[in-house]
Amino acid sequence: MSYNFEYIDIILLAMIAGFIFLRLRGILGKRTGFQGKAPSQFEKVLNNIQTEKKILKKEKFDDEAQQDFLKGAKLAYETIITDFSDNDNKLIASKPLLSKKIQDQFEEALKERSKRGHYAEITFIGLNSAKIKEHKKLDKFLNVTVDFVSEIITCIKDKDKKIISGESDKIKKIYDTWVFSRDTRSNNPNWQLVDILT
Repeated sequence: MSYNFEYIDIILLAMIAGFIFLRLRGILGKRTGFQGKAPSQFEKVLNNIQTEKKILKKEKFDDEAQQDFLKGAKLAYETIITDFSDNDNKLIASKPLLSKKIQDQFEEALKERSKRGHYAEITFIGLNSAKIKEHKKLDKFLNVTVDFVSEIITCIKDKDKKIISGESDKIKKIYDTWVFSRDTRSNNPNWQLVDILT
């Protein structure tokens, strides 16, 4: 008779152990095969997804991105205009802001000015407005066209400081349309001036 009671005790203990195991499994979950270090192929997929998300974020040119862009474009505009007026006829501050094509055009104009013994005096009064005219994606590049309206005092002087064009005391309103571009797949966040429309 005592054997029957021992047999029942064993069954009860097994049932309790099974119940506890099922409860623990429900709470802690079960092994899926991805514990520990993930396989290298899986890591590559994750990295690619994260990279694509970053690229998409950079390619997104929403209202917030446009406002941030315009802040930089205004600074770039003033830097480039004033750099072009240096007496040494050399581009210094604006070089990183210019594409190779625009940089070559500016440097050629400065060389011609230097050969004639002329230099420009430019006083940047301020920007009246800077508005995005259009933006478009060309392959991996995002191009943004901006209309600038500024006030500037400008004149060209010869080596004897005689004014040969412009006026040294008159504010002129200048209308410019510039095209900026950046590679959306590059980690470099900087934009460059790639064209000046007439």
